Amino acid sequence: MRKIIVILVILFIANNNMSGKKKAECFPNGEIISEWFSDTTRIDINNLGKQYVITDYGVVNDSSLIQTEKIQNVIDQCYKNGGGVVVVPKGTFLTGSLFFKQGTNLYLSDGAKLKGSDAITNYKIIPTRLEGVTMNYFAALINADHLNGFSISGRGTIDGNGKKFYDEFWLRRKVIPNCTNLEALRPRLLYISNSTDVKVCGVRMINSGFWTNHIYKCKRVKYIGCYIYAPTDGYPKGPSTDAIDLDVCKDVLIDGCYVNVNDDGICLKGGKGTFVDKDSTNGICQNIIVQNCSFGKAGGGITFGSECFDAKNIIMRNCRFNKTSNILLFKMRPDTPQKYQYVSVENCTGNTTYGIRTRIWTQFFDLRVRKDMPRSSVSDVEMKDINVTCSQSFYELKQSDKYDLGNFSFENINAKDSNGKMPVSFLKNCKIKNVEINGNKIK
Repeated sequence: MRKIIVILVILFIANNNMSGKKKAECFPNGEIISEWFSDTTRIDINNLGKQYVITDYGVVNDSSLIQTEKIQNVIDQCYKNGGGVVVVPKGTFLTGSLFFKQGTNLYLSDGAKLKGSDAITNYKIIPTRLEGVTMNYFAALINADHLNGFSISGRGTIDGNGKKFYDEFWLRRKVIPNCTNLEALRPRLLYISNSTDVKVCGVRMINSGFWTNHIYKCKRVKYIGCYIYAPTDGYPKGPSTDAIDLDVCKDVLIDGCYVNVNDDGICLKGGKGTFVDKDSTNGICQNIIVQNCSFGKAGGGITFGSECFDAKNIIMRNCRFNKTSNILLFKMRPDTPQKYQYVSVENCTGNTTYGIRTRIWTQFFDLRVRKDMPRSSVSDVEMKDINVTCSQSFYELKQSDKYDLGNFSFENINAKDSNGKMPVSFLKNCKIKNVEINGNKIK
């Protein structure tokens, strides 16, 4: 009898201990979200090693003087001496493309501005990745390749100084309406590739000539409390100034950022084309969390982009929208086999043009003959606890013979729009619970 009592006491204590533990968070496919995602600690400059203040090495505060070589020399010296942090003090410093090396970091002090040259001749031509293809093109303003532990932090500004690039782009479009993005020669603001444990904290990133942040083949990337802006009103608007492009990336956290750009907000990329899955330079985007962010004008909160073909475990939560085009946008390319699955959007508010949307995308269409062409699909998508006003339509999923849509879930949705409809009969499995559009229950 005593043994039975002891066993029952042990079981009772064990049960209490288990019930007191916080339930592990999971990605939409059931995988446990690692503790790495819960750490939103800002970077402390005092933990980055020796500080290399650029003005101590001959760089002067002059917004009209190109100082690319001098600033690069500071980065190189930091690297040769074992690493540390390159510090931009208060003031404005004009530069072309800069290249960071292993062990070096960038810190922008309050009132500091690292300003990009508006002449494309000040950006090196290097092998790089753009629009799903590796090519020789202009380097970004800030570049980092094959680094472990690279960081950009501080309260200062990286200014792409893009107005002349915008002017040239729109003028070129008037003369050559079908010109491509790449034919209008302009640089990105930040390009990080083949790197791990990347952290960008607190900085302002504005007026990029092209994409603002392009992250390619990176793992464990965090953007914490950043301000990302390009002009979206008046003239000239900043064309193709995507806020953050994630290109073949795994384990990414974007937390507490503000986005207002003249193209996609957070855009998933990975490759395009009929044989996209046969090319090792392409790949999947997975385990991406976007949370506590505010979106102004942008093409979408999260866009599964025109150069994306495979993505899973994508979460957007606790975000606010103001005049954003879409909460969630799937660009579907008939020339590319696409598979998007395990997507969750939760606790989002504000006003947008659309809520969730699929859009056939045929820009630069290039369908080739492939006998084993996989069929495209979007599946296992959940939207929950959403309160939005949409100027067009909350629900804009379109039936198509080009792709399949299945396993969608809509729960606790309060939406207002000019459409009032939510046809779901063509979806392969759809759960609707407590959904209202314009005050009318959707069943």
